[in-house]
Amino acid sequence: MNVNLYGTQGKWLMVDCGITFGDANYPGVDVILPDLQFIEERLDDLLGIVLTHGHEDHIGALPYLAADLGVPLYATPFTAGLIYGKLEEEGITDKVELNVVKEDGPFSIGPFTMTYTPLAHSIPEGNAILIETPYGKIFHTGDWKLDESPALGGASTGAELTAIGDKGVLALVCDSTNVFNPEASGSEGNVRKGLDEVIGAAKGRVLVTTFASNAARLQTLGEVARDTGRELCVAGRSLDRILRVAKATGYLRDFPDTIDFDTAMDLPPNKVLIVATGGQGEPRAALNRIAEGSHVLKLHEGDSVVFSSRQIPGNEIAIGKIMNTLASKGVELITDRQAFIHVSGHPGRPELAEMYKWIRPEIVVPVHGEVRHMYEQARFALEQGVPKAVRQVNGDVIRLAPDGPKKIGEAPVGRLVLDGDVILPADGATINERRRVALYGQISVAVAIRNGKLAGTPQVRIQGVPVEEDRDAFLDEASDAAAEAVRKDGRNIEKLRESVRLSVRRAAVRFTGKKPVVDVLIVEI
Repeated sequence: MNVNLYGTQGKWLMVDCGITFGDANYPGVDVILPDLQFIEERLDDLLGIVLTHGHEDHIGALPYLAADLGVPLYATPFTAGLIYGKLEEEGITDKVELNVVKEDGPFSIGPFTMTYTPLAHSIPEGNAILIETPYGKIFHTGDWKLDESPALGGASTGAELTAIGDKGVLALVCDSTNVFNPEASGSEGNVRKGLDEVIGAAKGRVLVTTFASNAARLQTLGEVARDTGRELCVAGRSLDRILRVAKATGYLRDFPDTIDFDTAMDLPPNKVLIVATGGQGEPRAALNRIAEGSHVLKLHEGDSVVFSSRQIPGNEIAIGKIMNTLASKGVELITDRQAFIHVSGHPGRPELAEMYKWIRPEIVVPVHGEVRHMYEQARFALEQGVPKAVRQVNGDVIRLAPDGPKKIGEAPVGRLVLDGDVILPADGATINERRRVALYGQISVAVAIRNGKLAGTPQVRIQGVPVEEDRDAFLDEASDAAAEAVRKDGRNIEKLRESVRLSVRRAAVRFTGKKPVVDVLIVEI
């Protein structure tokens, strides 16, 4: 969920505006957005949003936040194509100015002059941004790696990056994701060899799951399909979207023609290669539906599923569930622990060291990772001879120049959730109420009174309260508890409401040991 703000001469520039995804801490929520309160209070001074590349954690919040921010967006053609599709889905293409910038020269926004600098990543047009200001130059890497044989697009050479460093760079704002990896990330070209071996040896139908946005891997899989004599079938809306945008912007032009689901099932199993979304355990993605048997595409004993991606921390249980379902069908599972079928799109320590050598910044500012990753990169940069490094956390306001780096303040930061079509605080009343209901269950009590006395039997309904076989007995006891509360406090409505709530909850504690949420409706007749 990347959002970066650069300020100079009273004006601000935003680099990237991404999302992260919900987990068990946010019941019913799929998408989490950054809270942009700091810059929302300074909108008159925000000049624009510049996007490094098209991954969700860098552009995913734009459909929900860009219109309200009301500033122009700047992106290279492929990234702009992905953004336009998102804006179109939200029906706001006429409300957001999207500028397409080529990677062939500088462009200026107020006191900032920027130049896109291509770097290898797992998606076309991954770019660093060289930001020139009156006080020095910032080299903001975005997501990157070193790859001498990238599957898609080009990347700046060491000589080109050295030339940038020769002109002087104040700060290198750098990806920290793989700072603990002692080895370089590896080349996409070598992944092709590994996939050729695995898929070439398979006897049955093969399904490969990878990140939909990994267009470089899609290119590789198209080549592997040809290498192994298999027809290619693609399953997943997000894959279809990436393929469409990539082809429209000049990539994947030699990608094989794909076959539909019915044709894939009619062909001999050893003549089909399926590429599907869902390798992170997403319940509505193609792989999960295929595993559960609710998709047109089917897998049987002797077929194979290749997980050509890494497990994102937090998804292990969901992925394990799908793996177990597939294994129970006799499907062979292949991960990067068994074969060389995946490389990361982020730099290991040798690649970081090379970047420091080329750019030679005065300051390294680690970003993109958890706190432990960013602090480790700060240590590593200092070990490699970088004069200064920043140890920062979300919200820190850092002066880079003059007299930097120095922490000069803290900005409010946090999370928002997209709940249905509504944006809410991630830890606000709605989500906290939902968490309580999920943990403890809920009881509704309706009580009718006339002249301060009970009029009829209190009605009780429950959801998620663990009474099971004792349900009727509990409902009777809860109703009796509510009736007794009316007899004690029937003439004061507010006092009665609280008395009924506490009486029913005490009954629930006696039965279950839990304290459910109790809602009370009092009707005066």
